[in-house]
Amino acid sequence: MPASLVLCLALIGISFAGPLVRLSHAHPLTIAIWRLGFSLVIIAIALVTTGTWRQWKRLDRSATLVAVGAGAMLAVHFWTWNSSVGLTTVSASVVLVNMQPAIVALLSAGWLHEPPTRRQWTGIAIAMGGAVVVALPDIAANAGATSSRALLGDGLALVGAVTAACYFVAGRRLRSTLDIWPYVALVYGTCFVVLLLFAAIVHAPVLGQPPRELAIFLALAIGPMLFGHTGLNWALKYLPAYVVNLTLLGEPVGATLLAAFLPGIREVPGAATFVGGALILAGISVAARAARTAPIAEAPAA
Repeated sequence: MPASLVLCLALIGISFAGPLVRLSHAHPLTIAIWRLGFSLVIIAIALVTTGTWRQWKRLDRSATLVAVGAGAMLAVHFWTWNSSVGLTTVSASVVLVNMQPAIVALLSAGWLHEPPTRRQWTGIAIAMGGAVVVALPDIAANAGATSSRALLGDGLALVGAVTAACYFVAGRRLRSTLDIWPYVALVYGTCFVVLLLFAAIVHAPVLGQPPRELAIFLALAIGPMLFGHTGLNWALKYLPAYVVNLTLLGEPVGATLLAAFLPGIREVPGAATFVGGALILAGISVAARAARTAPIAEAPAA
């Protein structure tokens, strides 16, 4: 299956995350724990059916630590970014967390020795500019609104960007060694355990969720987690991490369009969403085409 098609399906999958989370009344950590828990059940079935769990024997200590670290980074990303939305403006949080592509590109150049070409940097810049355009109405509405609480939220959003970038770069490094199911089982499993620890620290209610919430959690597991994150992780074997990560910038656009039609939300997007969305898609296209025309080396083995 072409990597571009998988990225399109992954974008559709992750675009459901925002609207589904919006419909849920559960604690952010509770949502993340349940979506990962349901995902791990499905992944365990795939592992047993395919027998790919045996690939874990290929991992040395260093590679195992990288995989565990990737899962921990994903857990910190979930917590910090979700928390930042409640402390600062949505626009500031979105703009800061969307620094990911630039951070991923720098990490790819330094750690994986996969520096972006000039054309790919251009695509990254266009897409990140589009993300800013999407957030412009909120930025204008909240101009001058600063406080220590907002600064904390900004800092958490930036931490969310850095940890997500580390998660993607680690995936690019390890996907040359592991197939998709053993890889995501390790990473999602670690993320699940770390999130449980976070939930215990803040006393987030995890058990005893009503059927409506469980249905939302299952939908989050199937769409954003299995189609979304797992699709992105699959593509990491064939495309540089910064090209795969760039796809995430399309999530606010897809989520906004879905929110306009889903019952219970019905939020009509403004002109900035369409203009910014067009720039994001153009940037992704430029970077992806550059990746296809340049020879792609195998990701470094762990």
